[in-house]
Amino acid sequence: MEIKLPPYFKYTIILLGLTLLIFGLITFKPILMPLAFGLLFALLLLPLSRDLEIKLRFPRPLAILCSITLVVVVLGMIAWFVSLQLVSLTSDLDTVGQNIEALLARGQDFMASKFGITPPNKTELIQNAIGSIQDISATFLGSTISMTTGALTILTLVPIFIFCLLYYRDHLEQFMFKYVAKDRRSGVIQTVSNIQHVVQSYISGLMIVIVVVALLNTAGLLMLGVKYAIFFGVFASILTIIPYIGIMIGASLPALFTLATTGNLLDAVLVVLVFMFVQFLEGNFITPFVVGSKVSINPFAAIVALLLGGEIWGAAGMVLSIPMIAMMKVIFDVYPPLQPFGFLLADIEDLKPQRKRGIRNWLAELVNGLGRGKRDTDS
Repeated sequence: MEIKLPPYFKYTIILLGLTLLIFGLITFKPILMPLAFGLLFALLLLPLSRDLEIKLRFPRPLAILCSITLVVVVLGMIAWFVSLQLVSLTSDLDTVGQNIEALLARGQDFMASKFGITPPNKTELIQNAIGSIQDISATFLGSTISMTTGALTILTLVPIFIFCLLYYRDHLEQFMFKYVAKDRRSGVIQTVSNIQHVVQSYISGLMIVIVVVALLNTAGLLMLGVKYAIFFGVFASILTIIPYIGIMIGASLPALFTLATTGNLLDAVLVVLVFMFVQFLEGNFITPFVVGSKVSINPFAAIVALLLGGEIWGAAGMVLSIPMIAMMKVIFDVYPPLQPFGFLLADIEDLKPQRKRGIRNWLAELVNGLGRGKRDTDS
């Protein structure tokens, strides 16, 4: 006999469950965070590992090790490149500091001549700035040591979790079947397969978008002659996963650096315009063409997910928040009782069937229109 609970009791249980979930995520962060990264990479490497097993007849352990090695090599090359750029960037900090000091002096002279505002004591201003930099440096050093320790732990556990998830995937599937009746297992297999396919397509498509945007950003900055264009272009492309805020941060840093190195406001404005143009291409053409509308999260839900992820797991939580909320939306859309939450996370543009998105649909509509026009002319 089904027991009907009062609505207030049901909602109380839901809130209590969410509270316990957040408490558990914070308490078991050292285990759950590497496990989440391992799950993410396992989903990405599953097709490659499966192809090595089936097509090349690799043993499963060897196929998994080859897949993990490929990821380690790629990430190692990216880390090596970023470290070289950062070392080169720090060598120009003295010049940047002198240019900033000159810009401040020009600004103070302008305020004094136009508005009669007396600039503060220059020596005191510099001493205060140096003191603030020292405080920031001490805090940054402590944070860096803590992040390095956490990163070493993650780098140790994540490959282990990836290997285990891929190696025992059949066993985990059988474990899931223990909770499902035999007559429903075929539907569960199809649902899990759809979830894997959609999530893999979304994450791989997101990475392709990041690469394409990085190339466009870098090309635009190189045309403007901005120093460290590759570093700023790649950094800004990674931040594009953050709606609205990411492009502002990604454009402000190279713009300020350009202003400090050249002292020309027009150059900084041109840098911002380049990023705005690339952002326009990304939002209207690149992302719809590559990712499509399989899993589209509205910006409000993405920002909330980023804030929650950062509050629970810090920087790692912000990185994981977008892929995790995408996976949650796929599950919500499949499971009928949770479909309202999937609707809540969906992008508004995907809820308008009359509006066609993506370059392919736009080109198809253009070709069809030209064809109809030609037929009307012939008739």
